[in-house]
Amino acid sequence: MIPYGRQDISEEDIAAVCAVLRSDFLTQGPAIERFERKVAEQCGARYAVAVSNATAALHIACLALDLGPGDAAWTSPNTFVASANCARYCGADVDFVDIDPVTWNMSPVQLEQKLAVAAEHGRLPKVLVPVHFSGRSCDMKAIGQLARKYGVAVIEDAAHAIGARYDDGPVGDCRYSDCAVFSFHPVKIVTTGEGGVIVTNRADLAARLMRLRSHGITRDANLMSAQDPGPWHYEQIELGYNYRMTDIQAALGSSQMARLGVFVERRGALAARYDDLLAGLPLNLPQLVPTAQSSWHLYVVRLCLDKISRSHREIFEAMRAAGIGVNLHYIPVHLQPYYRALGFAPGHCLEAERYHHEAISLPLYSSMSEHDQDYVAETLRQLLA
Repeated sequence: MIPYGRQDISEEDIAAVCAVLRSDFLTQGPAIERFERKVAEQCGARYAVAVSNATAALHIACLALDLGPGDAAWTSPNTFVASANCARYCGADVDFVDIDPVTWNMSPVQLEQKLAVAAEHGRLPKVLVPVHFSGRSCDMKAIGQLARKYGVAVIEDAAHAIGARYDDGPVGDCRYSDCAVFSFHPVKIVTTGEGGVIVTNRADLAARLMRLRSHGITRDANLMSAQDPGPWHYEQIELGYNYRMTDIQAALGSSQMARLGVFVERRGALAARYDDLLAGLPLNLPQLVPTAQSSWHLYVVRLCLDKISRSHREIFEAMRAAGIGVNLHYIPVHLQPYYRALGFAPGHCLEAERYHHEAISLPLYSSMSEHDQDYVAETLRQLLA
């Protein structure tokens, strides 16, 4: 089976992990800070906070922005469920902003309309979570301007987008947001096994994120209630979590980050090659946007179902039967049973629902051979004939 995604582990990566295993620290050691610095430098952000996974990152990002019961967060329906669940963990309500038919990201037009209506009724969200689907940034300048206008905080869900660029800067520089979250799951561009990082330019946010990832505990005497505390003293000043990353994971991440440019370049070359191999077929291919350079976590096509004889499911199953691990990113979150039980129903985000009935993610990873890619394209070509 040709997988839709796969990690790319080198001997240097293995050596970096082994070095930690032979060191004095397996967790909460110097490898964490080294990895955080590498991510912050890549993004052009002032601070980076590493955690156990990107879902944990989204959760404490919401907490650090004081999202809670009685508040609401809005996100894209075309994402993994974690982009919405993070708000529910905080006791907040969730709503969804439909996607743009070209970029498949949160639509600034839909967002503007929805914010205007919410403002009239006193129901503005506290937090927006735009998702950089497949590795291409949302239109963050437009989203950021709307957020400032209505006083809404912004968390960029950049789980797909390490190494991507937007508006002549790296994704994660937080020019238009309060913070951004990256994932380092094995199918992502860079992996730590499991892991996530939050980047921000806000010192107050970074300090609180570091506290929330470690039980809400501080050793800063300025924040303690005890008078003249001893050097052994610590205090839990809020409810936090054990969301720490290990040095083992961080060492792998630092080693992988050294090859980020190579990974992104190779993925981009394979994506361009898919464009050529699939040209002329009854498909909607990913469209390039001048302001956004994708890191190509995913290569997704949409079937022109009115021009082919087979159904979406038939093509998906035939590709799988041919040994090609296609996938579907994503089932709209508002159609998941949990969210239907909260009152969401078909018709809430029409473009995302149309997308769901047409989309197929084709295999794409940095070590993919051109021979395998030719086979994927030729198999799809025959099924669409």
